[in-house]
Amino acid sequence: MSEENALVPLEQKSVDFYGDDIVAVLVEMNDQQQVLVPVRPICDYLGLSWAGQRQRIHRDEILAEVSSECVIHSQGQRRAMLCLPLDYLNGWLFGVNASRVKPEIKASLLRYQRECYRILADAFLPPTLNVQPMSSEDQALVQLHNMALVIAATTREMLELRQLSLDNKTRLDAAREYLRGINKRLNAVEERTHLVEQRIQAGALTEEQAREIQHRVNLIAQTLTKQSPGEKHHMGIYEALRQETGATSYKNIPLKGYAAALAFLDNWLNALENLEED
Repeated sequence: MSEENALVPLEQKSVDFYGDDIVAVLVEMNDQQQVLVPVRPICDYLGLSWAGQRQRIHRDEILAEVSSECVIHSQGQRRAMLCLPLDYLNGWLFGVNASRVKPEIKASLLRYQRECYRILADAFLPPTLNVQPMSSEDQALVQLHNMALVIAATTREMLELRQLSLDNKTRLDAAREYLRGINKRLNAVEERTHLVEQRIQAGALTEEQAREIQHRVNLIAQTLTKQSPGEKHHMGIYEALRQETGATSYKNIPLKGYAAALAFLDNWLNALENLEED
């Protein structure tokens, strides 16, 4: 493809997707910023015929209308590639029938159809909206802080009402009714505190623990690459870890499953090292 009429991106990002480096670019079209995704690299990762998919895009009235060429930096070179807007990526992906592809492709295709759009969308969120979510421990501490404020305010109200009750019998009766309501509120706070404590106990992995898992995956992939050069092993390792833990991503492994996940990867790595020694 010629670069002469191709769009020039404002920004290019590469996002790791189970070992595949998915590229997307930010361009300005019609005075609006838009995220475009090169189609051919995804075809290569999935083992799909690029010629066939390009023809399918050009045959589709909508995809043909929204597709465009954009200059992509890849492996030290600049190339014009056919791109689709991120909002239309799933329209193309879901047009590939998973039941009609090769068995070795099906799992990867389904993963792309489920998760690729979300991963790329997260990467290109505007900075003002790209807020890092609080960890479960931080959320719990915020809730406990808010509960402490409620208790302090309630205690102050109780003291004020007690003082008023000394001055007037009618106010004393009203204060008693109000105190009953306060007791109910305190009971509700206690229940919420118990729920927060349970959330802390069932928290997710810390960033350091997630890096430990990623480090072991990289070690296994390096060892497998020595044995079978030219093959991409990360995706297979993550898939095996997903089947072992039931988590869709290693970052989503619950804290209680962290030790089992490490043991699974360590046993795998030890087995590979023993094979090398033999």
